[in-house]
Amino acid sequence: MTAVHLSAPDIDPNEVAYFERLAHRWWDEQGPFWPLHRLNRFRVDYIRAQLCRVFARSATARQPLEGLEILDIGCGGGILSESMARLGASVTGTEITDKNIRVSQIHAGWSGLDIDYRLATARQLVEEGSTFDAVLNMEVVEHVDDLQGFLADCAQLVRPGGVMVVATINRTPLAWLTAIIGAERIMGWLPKGTHHYRKLVKPDELTSGLGDQLVPVDRTGVRVSPFTREFSFTGSMAVNYMMLFRRSAEAAEA
Repeated sequence: MTAVHLSAPDIDPNEVAYFERLAHRWWDEQGPFWPLHRLNRFRVDYIRAQLCRVFARSATARQPLEGLEILDIGCGGGILSESMARLGASVTGTEITDKNIRVSQIHAGWSGLDIDYRLATARQLVEEGSTFDAVLNMEVVEHVDDLQGFLADCAQLVRPGGVMVVATINRTPLAWLTAIIGAERIMGWLPKGTHHYRKLVKPDELTSGLGDQLVPVDRTGVRVSPFTREFSFTGSMAVNYMMLFRRSAEAAEA
């Protein structure tokens, strides 16, 4: 079967080919995506806590996100999408490579989860008029070409009163040393070429790219222990970080 993938100004064909080659390994927790599986468990706790706070939900409920419509942009093999669905959310996961969509759909079927996986760009969703209570933009922005255009599209997908969660890597010398040299080339935690320094994103670039209508309401650094391989919060955003943005009150009332 011929692989299908999308093209758009913000899509780097080299990134598409790279992740397409690894598509069948998404759910192998001992394979090249093991850091993502560990990170997922950590970031799900953060997302659940933040969404429960914003939408006045009980974080201890069995399905605290029930009734919320969530978009997982660049869903990969569906690791985060499935976690959100298990928390009760109605989840749409988008990808730009057909192989990843097929992997996601197959695994969701095995898991008994109803997730709407779509081969679509953010721009296509905007043109369709789609909006969501929460947009999850996790480990994606550092892989796009037209960052400003991509962020502008993503911002339009957040409903009035809704939120966007972004996780990425800062563009700093320390991030280059630890996330690229350390994690990829020395320790082999990630395949070489996963990240490119010029594409890493500073927090102020996120804020400006998302525009005035999305206001940052929470931010945290994320670190990983080289000894235990466990993730934890840190006050420093010099390497990995997460930010929560909410559409402004004025937009919610408009």
